[in-house]
Amino acid sequence: MTRKYFGTDGIRGRVGVHPINAEFMLKLGWATGRVLGNGAATRVVIGKDTRISGYMFESALEAGLSAAGVDIRLLGPMPTPSIAYLTRTMHACAGIVISASHNPHHDNGIKFFSAQGTKLPADVEAAIEAELENPMVTVSSDKLGKAERVEDARGRYIEFCKSTIPSRISLRGLKIVVDCANGATYQVAPSVLEEMGADVIGIGVEPNGLNINEECGSTMPQHLCERVLKEGADLGIALDGDGDRVIMVDHKGELVDGDELLFIIAASRKKNEQLSGPVVGTLMSNLGLEHALHRLNIEFKRARVGDRYVMEMLNEHGGVVGGESSGHIICLDRTSTGDGVVSALQVLATMMQQNVALHELKQGMTKYPQHMINVPLVRCLDVDKDESIQTAVRQAETCLAGKGRVLLRSSGTEPLIRVMVEGEDEALVHRQAKLLAEVVEHAVTGHAESA
Repeated sequence: MTRKYFGTDGIRGRVGVHPINAEFMLKLGWATGRVLGNGAATRVVIGKDTRISGYMFESALEAGLSAAGVDIRLLGPMPTPSIAYLTRTMHACAGIVISASHNPHHDNGIKFFSAQGTKLPADVEAAIEAELENPMVTVSSDKLGKAERVEDARGRYIEFCKSTIPSRISLRGLKIVVDCANGATYQVAPSVLEEMGADVIGIGVEPNGLNINEECGSTMPQHLCERVLKEGADLGIALDGDGDRVIMVDHKGELVDGDELLFIIAASRKKNEQLSGPVVGTLMSNLGLEHALHRLNIEFKRARVGDRYVMEMLNEHGGVVGGESSGHIICLDRTSTGDGVVSALQVLATMMQQNVALHELKQGMTKYPQHMINVPLVRCLDVDKDESIQTAVRQAETCLAGKGRVLLRSSGTEPLIRVMVEGEDEALVHRQAKLLAEVVEHAVTGHAESA
């Protein structure tokens, strides 16, 4: 169904540009309260990352919800998955996260969780959008919602994270560098690891409202790689601005991406007879992951790109583990949504249980060379209907000779077309990706000039 505001991951955009402005957030809070509050005595929890605009939007949403007669519990800067957890445990009717995830500070967005700690169903999103078209009417003053700050939110979530691995497991003896992207995990992640006994070195833990994801975190892990080597650490953990993504770095300074982490977790679950259903990746998941899982007799399925679609396929087929190359890892046997800290703990637990370094754990999977180029999208373009692009795709597939893949897709969170080529020959993969990206860029530019 076509959405006016909701994308694949909530509502997101540039701060100050409709709909990411205070006026819209006021109305959005009200509409959400009207749809989810349903006239009953209910509460909504609100959390945010460390962007400076979060204060403005928190206040606007709070006012809108109150006007609809819904109570509000303010959690402050907290990771996105913690909002899912606290929505469930506080028996709220919904959770709202103010975050643009891995985007820079000048972007922001809104994500929603249902009472069960899952993303809102499409029909509920549609109902909220429909309510936004109606005039805003405030309930009588005796029915206005009340707002309170939850002082122990961080401690509750830290305890939950620790509970997702066996209590007998200690991280004592591990030196870990954790990069919190100057984002929502800057207090939580180091605390979890320290309380479990690790020697923790924190970077990206000094947010100022403007430096979230700035040359740090899971999207820019170069500094983490360098720091792991400099400190002689056992590994590094990189989270994104809102804490639902994670990638890791082994003791040799080599990246361990979402596909490799998914393999490690799935293989461990299989070994411990805790894996049910298929493992779910996406269209972007590396072929090496698929082949490695098949060698372990683990079924693998591909969903559309986006953790929403991974979740849908897991639920449809009774799976418990899935994820994306970017580091969105979902462990439904531990929590209800993708969680960077919880996912990292599953890997750390495997290391400690098997007494094996991260570098060795990832050796069961050999990645195919994969190259992706992001082409800025200045106006709408249907790549499936552009003949020049489709001709270039067929030519690239012919060159790969059945030993690779070509994938073009529009980003669900940014104005980009992602061009991905994967195959056995790295030089060929890079060459074909570059040629294909040039064709896409020319098509985009041509459409823009003719408009």
